[in-house]
Amino acid sequence: MNQPIAAIGISDSTRPKTNVRLTISAEHLMDTDVFSKSDPICLVYEKTSGKKATTTEPVQVPTWQDSQWTERGRTEVVMNNLNPQFTKTFLLPYFFEETQLLRFEIYDADSPNVGQDLSPHDFLGRFECVLAQIVSYSTLKAHLGKAEGIGAQWRNKDKNTRTGSITIRAEEDEKCEKIQFDVCGEGLDKKDFFGKSDPYLNFKRKFDDGSAHLVHRTEVKQKTLDPRWATVQINTQTLCGKDGERPIIIECYDHDKWKKDDHIGTAHTTLNELLRGGAGDPVELLLTNEKKKAKKGDRYKCSGTLKIWNSKIIVEPTFLDFISGGTQLEFAVAVDFTASNGAPKNSSSLHYMSADRPNQYELALRSVLSICQHYNSSKTFEAYGFGAKLPNSASVSAIFPLDLLRGTPEVVGISGVMSAYRHALQNVQLYGPTNFAPIIDTVAQKAQNMIHDSARYQILLIITDGIISDMHATIRSIINASGLPLSIIIIGVGNEDFEKMHELDSDDSLLQQDSRIAQRDIVQFVTIREFLNNGRGVYLDPDVVQENLAREVLYEVPGQLTGYMKQRGFQPRPVENPWTRNSPPPDYDPVLDGIGRRAQAPSPGFQMPVASAPPMY
Repeated sequence: MNQPIAAIGISDSTRPKTNVRLTISAEHLMDTDVFSKSDPICLVYEKTSGKKATTTEPVQVPTWQDSQWTERGRTEVVMNNLNPQFTKTFLLPYFFEETQLLRFEIYDADSPNVGQDLSPHDFLGRFECVLAQIVSYSTLKAHLGKAEGIGAQWRNKDKNTRTGSITIRAEEDEKCEKIQFDVCGEGLDKKDFFGKSDPYLNFKRKFDDGSAHLVHRTEVKQKTLDPRWATVQINTQTLCGKDGERPIIIECYDHDKWKKDDHIGTAHTTLNELLRGGAGDPVELLLTNEKKKAKKGDRYKCSGTLKIWNSKIIVEPTFLDFISGGTQLEFAVAVDFTASNGAPKNSSSLHYMSADRPNQYELALRSVLSICQHYNSSKTFEAYGFGAKLPNSASVSAIFPLDLLRGTPEVVGISGVMSAYRHALQNVQLYGPTNFAPIIDTVAQKAQNMIHDSARYQILLIITDGIISDMHATIRSIINASGLPLSIIIIGVGNEDFEKMHELDSDDSLLQQDSRIAQRDIVQFVTIREFLNNGRGVYLDPDVVQENLAREVLYEVPGQLTGYMKQRGFQPRPVENPWTRNSPPPDYDPVLDGIGRRAQAPSPGFQMPVASAPPMY
């Protein structure tokens, strides 16, 4: 039996996450009681083992008895109500880079106290989706599925079904709140014998046990007793736990290059006092040096004054703010078709199509696209190949549309990408060289058209088997694109030595070429081989590989998006008036992409498209 637990999702304090609060309501539920209306309760489950893709098969085992699903919580029982608005909410950690598959099941409670055994209670309906679908729309409405069904997302002009509907609202639980202010010093003590002091400030949080911890340090101002530091921004949770009266310590030091820095003085304040600096007159804080005070006694006044003004609380927009406001993630993929991959018909080739498992290119494509598809309502991607000779061509194509049949880079759904990849593999001649610059420049041109607002952000996935041939041109292209709404993910397949590729992933310092420096870090590089086995040579399940690979390559994307938006001064659109979300084309089939079944209650005249390619496995 799957027992409920307090925490939801994987606990890992080192990974960036956002807490999301879900509010649930339902409408037009079935009435299973004879003399009164149903008494609904909603249970929330998360799939914690097995393949984390929406099922396409009938649900045979009740979720409360299925060991692959873990109960994450349940609402209260609402008596005699077919349109319940549940008051209990659910707090979940949200990870952009993970597939977090959820089930919402509604039962008619036979008694106010509902235990772990749900067999005495009547099943009313079920909806299954990933958390990303909910946060992408902020408010998600869906048809409830019957006993063996999983429901389907509500579409415009849909009508109510016998099982009713569920509405799930997602809100970010806690925003990133910062205090911002200007600060200067006046009349600081002179600490250097031959010159003036070189002062800087330490801001420290004081804890209940009396200890203090550094949370912010300003820059050093050279040779001045009246410094003005750059505008300060500090997270209020970090600074004082958002407690307006918790003591805050400000230390002023004189920086010394050759010996220990000299203590000028210390001031004590609170968040509420700092915020009074935004109401007009500056807040003045006296710096006190206890050693100097003890030595001078009553003759001691202070060691200088700090003045703080323009104080205010700012709330920086988060990744979810932009997504809820309709910002769409556009995706382009580029596949390496150079000869170093090996002949596709040879079992040692990285492009070899095995009957029992996907090749490394397929794993890489699915790992990223299975996550990214939820943030693109059109379900349309751009797919390219590079380093091959096309049919009836004697020259090498530095970049070509992966869909050779239509001659266009635009493909529909993950299944469209996979189908185009397989077809191209059977029709092109693998050649070379491995050049990235043409791919990056092509996608950067598209991103250039997105710089005017926050409606779209571009992601480029490049999958390659070896060291690139145009490193100098690639670095130049990345630096040129670093000011655009663009993130580049590079996945290395095979056993090549990719050491030089890490130069492009500038985590420690911004990418530089000659005198030019990138505006921001936009590249993430990983090799797939470290995810393929358990360290003992055993090939891991493809689903496990995809989950782990996606977690590694995608976790930087939210920060890159918000960093770009902040750099450009863009704000997210209101949830009530989001950017337009384009619908998928008629030939899109969600079943093939593992995100649900076809709707159970299609609107009149609607025809579900026929699948054009089989699932990979």
